[in-house]
Amino acid sequence: MSIQELACAPPPLSAAPILPRIRDIVARVAVSLTIAVVAPGVLFAATVLVFNVATAMIVALGWMLGAIVCRATTGRGVSGLLVLTGANMTVKTSITFATGNTFIYFVQPVFVDAAVATIFLASLGSAQPLVARLAPDFCPLSTELAARPGICRLFRQLALMWGLFILVKGVITLWLLMTLSTVSFVMVKGRAIMTLTFAAVAATVVWSVVVGRRDGLLGQPRVALARASG
Repeated sequence: MSIQELACAPPPLSAAPILPRIRDIVARVAVSLTIAVVAPGVLFAATVLVFNVATAMIVALGWMLGAIVCRATTGRGVSGLLVLTGANMTVKTSITFATGNTFIYFVQPVFVDAAVATIFLASLGSAQPLVARLAPDFCPLSTELAARPGICRLFRQLALMWGLFILVKGVITLWLLMTLSTVSFVMVKGRAIMTLTFAAVAATVVWSVVVGRRDGLLGQPRVALARASG
């Protein structure tokens, strides 16, 4: 092969963007939610029924810190969701034990939701919405793919959706807290919030798949993707 032929040859297929499969994305999301949301919620509710709120707080916090240490020491990576949830739980548990007022433990997430929702919505005015910064935890994207106009629009739309969702979640939590007993609140709130969260996650995945297919990032053979990027 001549030098001219080498110079004009298309880049190797390995240079094409490597897109994660849908089932891999769903699996990553499921693992993150199970570790950071489902498991501590179930442990807390079960411990409240068997023991008391104080013990439930210790068990849930122990799970969160143990999960962070375990994933960090085994090289499996600690997601931003796990870090945020663990930090939030550490703060509210510490304040509750310091004051002896369990109401603070349950009402504090309402203020956290308000703050997080504000951050999501405020990030719409920046070059990189908060969703774009959290996305790599669930769907690794190259810089080239993340900069595509369709993906940038998706990040902004999802930031708006999650900001509004978190606001609604905080309002529901406050309403349940003010109208139910402690045990009933724990049981009802856990089921209601988890159901809403999984619905929002499902909407996020479906929305992302629709955009990915529309922009030609999913459902194409690798060879076609290699040629399109060449």
